[in-house]
Order: sequence, then structure tokens, then C-alpha cells
Amino acid sequence: MRALSAGLVYFAIVFAIGFVLGTIRTVWLTPHIGVFGAVLIELPVILAASWWACGWVIRRISLPTDLAPRAVMGASAFIFLILAEYGLAAGFQNLSFGAFLNGLATLAGAVGLSGQILFAIFPLIWREQPSI
Repeated sequence: MRALSAGLVYFAIVFAIGFVLGTIRTVWLTPHIGVFGAVLIELPVILAASWWACGWVIRRISLPTDLAPRAVMGASAFIFLILAEYGLAAGFQNLSFGAFLNGLATLAGAVGLSGQILFAIFPLIWREQPSI
């Protein structure tokens, strides 16, 4: 249960940051450099935030380094993220689930999905760094 809670908190933090970054990307970057360029600029920022959030949640919840709880954290966070993104797409853009999936098949969508997969993998590879 702790791993599922960790996934929910991890998702919530990254989704909130991504919502702000996505608004900036959509409103200010995309009109000037296009969808693909804007996604390429946003991706390293959201991945850095995801890495930080992953470590913070793991430390805060004291999630063990075992594979199973880390996999549950990453997989549940990924599922929550996809559901939330589809909910926004359906609610604000009136997209069907098929249209949402088709958007992932574009170059920008595939890059974004790759970032989301990395987000899901981070709990599996995150380790406490030794103090210097």
C-alpha cells in the first residue's frame, strides 16, 4: 500500500509541475518554435523535476529498494499520469481516446511518451547518493 501511495504522490507532484510547464509550452513556446521544438525544450526540465520528485517521495515515504515496491510506484504513477492527461484532453479538447492515442503517434507525442516512460522507470533506478 505504501508503494501505491508513493506512486500517487509522485504522480501528483510531477503532474502539477507538468501542468505549469505544459501551459508555458503551449501558450508561449509552441507559437514561436512549433510543437516539436517546444516539447524538446520542456522535456529535460520535466525529467529533472521528475527525478527530484522521485527521490523526495522515496525518501519521505521510506520506500524500500526492492524491485516490487519501486515497480508499483512507477507503474501506478504512469497509469495515473496517462489517465489524467487523457482526462484533460477529453475535457478541454474534446478528444476521443482514439484521438488521444493518435496524438502519441506523432513525433512530438512519441518524444513526450518517451519522457513519461522514463518518469515511470525513475523509481526503479533511483538510489540514495552517498554523502561527501
